[in-house]
Amino acid sequence: MSTTQEQAHIPAPTQAQAQADVSNEPVVKAGNRRRRRVRTIAGVSGVAVVAAVGVVAAVGFGGAEAQEPTRGSLPAATAAVAQTTLTRTETVEGTLGYGDPTVVKAGQNGTLTWLPATGTAVSRGAPAYKVADDPVVLFYGTLPLYRTLKSGLEGADVTLVEQNLSALGYGGFTVDDEYTGATADAVREWQEDLGLDETGTVTPGQVVVAPGPIRVAEHKLATGDTANGPVLTYTGTTRIVSVDLAVDKQQWVKAGITATVELPDGKRVKGTVSSVGTVATTTTANNQETTTIDVTVTVADQNELGTLDEAPVDVILQTEQRQNVLVVPVNALVALAEGGYGLQVVEGSTTRYIPVKTGMFAGGKVEVSGDGVVAGLVVGIPK
Repeated sequence: MSTTQEQAHIPAPTQAQAQADVSNEPVVKAGNRRRRRVRTIAGVSGVAVVAAVGVVAAVGFGGAEAQEPTRGSLPAATAAVAQTTLTRTETVEGTLGYGDPTVVKAGQNGTLTWLPATGTAVSRGAPAYKVADDPVVLFYGTLPLYRTLKSGLEGADVTLVEQNLSALGYGGFTVDDEYTGATADAVREWQEDLGLDETGTVTPGQVVVAPGPIRVAEHKLATGDTANGPVLTYTGTTRIVSVDLAVDKQQWVKAGITATVELPDGKRVKGTVSSVGTVATTTTANNQETTTIDVTVTVADQNELGTLDEAPVDVILQTEQRQNVLVVPVNALVALAEGGYGLQVVEGSTTRYIPVKTGMFAGGKVEVSGDGVVAGLVVGIPK
């Protein structure tokens, strides 16, 4: 798996720097022109580095003018200047799984008589576990039940119960925040279907509240134990990618941007950044502190993930994009003795050098501009 790599704009060197790059190289003569062996620019993960390749670059432009065409050895390979969208990416480490588990605590005393197997998905209205053979069922919502609900009460917890009863097919009441006699009648019908005492009231111990369907992650108790304290933990039923992103890289992400998840076998699947944490966490390992924020990436097509669970993955984030720019392979750049970079233009059996300005580097390509730089222009790629 790849590690985090940063890509950056590479500024053109100063004249002094360019001369320093070639100061130790031998001078060769070609006709009446003096030329130096120089270094070309090779792209490594989108970062331009100077590598010795033993090719000849133009010098003595006399200002910004291009060199006169010369005959001689043609470059080993060529490429055409292309007009395209250039995208810069950054790769960070992530973990594919079901997210952090949530603990379910028993709401009533008694003997635990049944638990769903780990990995089991539980949906609305189904039992999350049983106490004394009475089901404790799952309702969807965000507010846990904290009191016994009965006729005459009002509140958001009443609304939660009525919303769930309605979604399960029980009616005869208005879904609002008032627990009426009609609500109690619907509760009795629901209790009858579950085999519970038909009290018409709902106690906190009868319901587990979660934001949606759950997946049982771990049993905290075994059947036969007293239902007291943590019973089990659960996660969501959809696999996600969790990233602990260094805070100095948080400018790379925001909710809604596209991300690519690279699986351990090299397969890539499309994802979306669904949430970016706002609270930083500092951890210490090997006497080094790391401060991170939580980033979550969702994958719409879960089938693309196969059967993987709790697997290390790479997350490729799109951090910058330039549209309709002219690009060449990074290794087409040559460092000029005068400073800056140029391209070797190939015209039939002749070549010439032109200076260029570089822009964004990404994916082995570099944005270029300057006089004479147009789409389709053929340029050399030195050995």
